[in-house]
Amino acid sequence: MARTGDARGGRASRAAAPPSKPCVVCGRTITWRKKWERDWDGVRHCSAACRRHGLTPQDAALEDAVRTLLAARAHDATVCPSEAARRVGGEDWRALMEPARAAARRLVAAGEVVVTQGGSVVDPSTARGPIRIRRA
Repeated sequence: MARTGDARGGRASRAAAPPSKPCVVCGRTITWRKKWERDWDGVRHCSAACRRHGLTPQDAALEDAVRTLLAARAHDATVCPSEAARRVGGEDWRALMEPARAAARRLVAAGEVVVTQGGSVVDPSTARGPIRIRRA
């Protein structure tokens, strides 16, 4: 295998990009760290807060609400996380906005949906501002 040097004449790096995976609670991307080298398969949460919170029945209800809303619309239609929050939370839906976005991130990690902003697919872990959810 031939190696190519960098612009300064040194060796090219063979190191692949570090692996990543989604947090099981919030769906945000967890990037590999040296301290997890021996137990990377056991890492499931991005933070102590996610570990404490865990998945609740409300989280499952939000995922189901997103699926139900998308099933009732055209294949290329989108829904807003607030629609799922309203369906699950009723009058107190505003408190469910971040959990609804987390449900969308978990569904993205499962390959069921994509998150869009301005009609373009975006990474839900780094998206800021209003998002829409569409079938994958």
